[in-house]
Amino acid sequence: SRAHEIEAIEGAVKILEESTGGGQGKAYGFVQTRSGEEVRGQANPRHSTYVDTVESLMAVGKKFRDREIAMLAVRARAAASSSADPFAKIKGLIVDMIDRLEKDAAAEADHKAFCDKEYAKSEMKKDDTQSDIDSLSAKIGKAQARIARLKREVSTLSEELRSIAQDQAEATKLRQEQHASFLEAEKDYSDGLEGLAKALKILRDYFASSSLLQTNAPKSEGAASSIIGILEVAQSDFGKLLAEARETESTAEADYEKMTEENKIATKTKKLDVKYKGEEITELKHSLSEDQNDESGKQEELDAVMDYITQLNDQCVAKVEPYEERKRRREQEIEGLKNALDILEGDAVPGFLAVKRSVRKH
Repeated sequence: SRAHEIEAIEGAVKILEESTGGGQGKAYGFVQTRSGEEVRGQANPRHSTYVDTVESLMAVGKKFRDREIAMLAVRARAAASSSADPFAKIKGLIVDMIDRLEKDAAAEADHKAFCDKEYAKSEMKKDDTQSDIDSLSAKIGKAQARIARLKREVSTLSEELRSIAQDQAEATKLRQEQHASFLEAEKDYSDGLEGLAKALKILRDYFASSSLLQTNAPKSEGAASSIIGILEVAQSDFGKLLAEARETESTAEADYEKMTEENKIATKTKKLDVKYKGEEITELKHSLSEDQNDESGKQEELDAVMDYITQLNDQCVAKVEPYEERKRRREQEIEGLKNALDILEGDAVPGFLAVKRSVRKH
């Protein structure tokens, strides 16, 4: 991580300070008062150290294609060849690098924290919204299935009502025709009975009066009895037919009234069913419309969340080098910088001692 990078470089700086802080002041302060020949004589042993340091920095910059580390190597080379105090100059360059790394590390850490936070919020929002959509979708599906079933039931009830009405109309028409036939038959039978009764009375009265006047009464009584008997049989038949007609009419009327009452009850019940089912369909359609609007709104929310996640991917997911890869690369870069500082550190004390020994000889 950036923190580890900075820690490694700060450690290198600390080593430089502890190893060369006192020596470099004395050695370089004294050597600067010497002649150019003495300075060159003492600088040569350290030249290879600076060359190794510069080459190490350049190798790190080239390996990781880091222009800033490569530039650091160039500046270190310039400092080693031209600066009166190369340790201080290189230290300053490293401190500048630490400042940059600190800023980069803070910026990357803040950006990663932002990305992690936004990803977590967006994923939670996506899951919650998708759950709401799934619930609404299931609710909508149930409502649509219920509406379809109610419509089928209403259609069946309506067909049954039409059938009942048709049956009732046919039964009413038949009853009216039967009643009309009955009335006609009843009148015929009644008129016949009435006519037979009158005829029998006339004949009985006639034959009763004529038998008293005629001498051949036995023959007349026989003929009269035969005629009257025939009429009486006819009278009896008419009476039976009238009774049967009336009984048939009564039964037919009762059956008709019973069927009519049953049809009225069935019609009323089915109409109420149609009414209640129609009301339920209306309520379900209203709820369905609301749920569909809610689902549409939730889908828009989900689309917005997915668009935002896509934007986060563009901002937070590096297409060439992900954060973890950058972190690994940066750690290796810092390790390379640390190796360069180790070169300086390993040569610092002996170099100072060599300078001091040279000073004592003079």
